[in-house]
Amino acid sequence: MLRNIPKILPPELVKTMMEMGHSDVLILADANFPGTAHAKKMIRMDGIMIPELLKAILQLFPLDNFIDNPVRLMRNLPTEPVPEIWETYRELLNKYDKDDAFHDFEFIDRLPFYKTAEDAFVIVQTGDESRYGNIILQKGVC
Repeated sequence: MLRNIPKILPPELVKTMMEMGHSDVLILADANFPGTAHAKKMIRMDGIMIPELLKAILQLFPLDNFIDNPVRLMRNLPTEPVPEIWETYRELLNKYDKDDAFHDFEFIDRLPFYKTAEDAFVIVQTGDESRYGNIILQKGVC
């Protein structure tokens, strides 16, 4: 056992985050995301919701402060309401981003989001069913 590693994080994810370098991308994907079709590396966490996973990851994971928006979301359609999950993400990022790298979200349309997923270091596929729950985190330096 190690100290101060949130118990929700499996060893494979901690190892993967440690292997990531500056500007590598980690995607927390909702249950509907086509992770298998787009991932170079995928870790399944089917019983986990993204907010609890995001909270645990942010305690260990520095966000990239060399760019304006190290956190990106899949843009919803103009006819849809703003997803409630985004406010939860904002609260967690404001609380746990130790380097003050998060200022606001960057929004990416669905197909370019999938292209980003193909280049991501890892996709963590969760069981979260929130619409537009997918979130991209770009790693910074400690």
